[in-house]
Amino acid sequence: MSDLTLPPNESDRGEQSPLSSHAVATEDDVRDWIALLKPRVMSLVVFTGLIGVLVAPGHLHPVLAFTAVLCIAVAAGACGAINMWYDRDIDAVMRRTANRPIPGGRIEAGGALGFGIVLAAGSVLVMGLMINLVAGAVLALSIGFYVFIYTMWLKRRTPQNIVIGGAAGAFPPVIGWAAVTGSVDLIPLILFAIVFIWTPPHFWSLALWANDDYRRAGVPMLPVVAGAKETRKQIVLYSLVLVPLTLVPWYLGFSHTIYGVSAVVLGLGFLACVWRVFTDKQDPTGVSLTNDAPARAAFKYSILYLFVLFAALAVDRLMG
Repeated sequence: MSDLTLPPNESDRGEQSPLSSHAVATEDDVRDWIALLKPRVMSLVVFTGLIGVLVAPGHLHPVLAFTAVLCIAVAAGACGAINMWYDRDIDAVMRRTANRPIPGGRIEAGGALGFGIVLAAGSVLVMGLMINLVAGAVLALSIGFYVFIYTMWLKRRTPQNIVIGGAAGAFPPVIGWAAVTGSVDLIPLILFAIVFIWTPPHFWSLALWANDDYRRAGVPMLPVVAGAKETRKQIVLYSLVLVPLTLVPWYLGFSHTIYGVSAVVLGLGFLACVWRVFTDKQDPTGVSLTNDAPARAAFKYSILYLFVLFAALAVDRLMG
């Protein structure tokens, strides 16, 4: 409806009606609650959990498979909400996180904590009752590890926070596998190891160009504690372990040509990215003279790398 059909007083003011203002406010509120779940992080967690379901031997009814993946997603979101509640003080002083819902004043800290606890408990309960107890137990372990070991213990105490804490994000393929088989076997543990070793070079690439934020917040990320030069070296070392590790499923005969070729090609691309990070132009203290452009590129590629690598494994298994 155009302004020509509105009463003159409404047209002249050009203001929203109370109903439309309420609708906009409600939509913004929903977006903030969704933001608490860290949906971008959740997407990778959900995907690796789905791959665990797809490559596991056996069959799970599609409705139950969807339920299992949904439980993984809800649990990941719960971890995000509890993490934002606990880290609200450091989020407020970091430019990258200052506008999150809690430091931004749009959601109360207690509400975020309650939201996360309800989602965490609900996801474990549904997984255990509808799928199986093993999957429910591993899901509960992953939540506990992320919340208590990584968020509350490691993150603010040691530069190895990402190395050890990376286990939290490596659980989803194990959970997906357990949902189908009711057990934890060698292959899901290898997938766990791949994500575990992938996490440090992935996250340290981010930490290189977010170094000032972490320093300001007092978070002992590796670039803050050991410097940029040492961080670049560690990125290369972990990557040199990661690429051969991704070939283990092929070596064991669990996967075939599609995955093997994909792992090699993707791995060479990963090594090329981290080598550019290592050889980035630096001042004598190791600070990048290119505004950490190679580190930004490596961070983005690392996300694509894990997505495509796991997708190749699923395609290989389904075709085989």
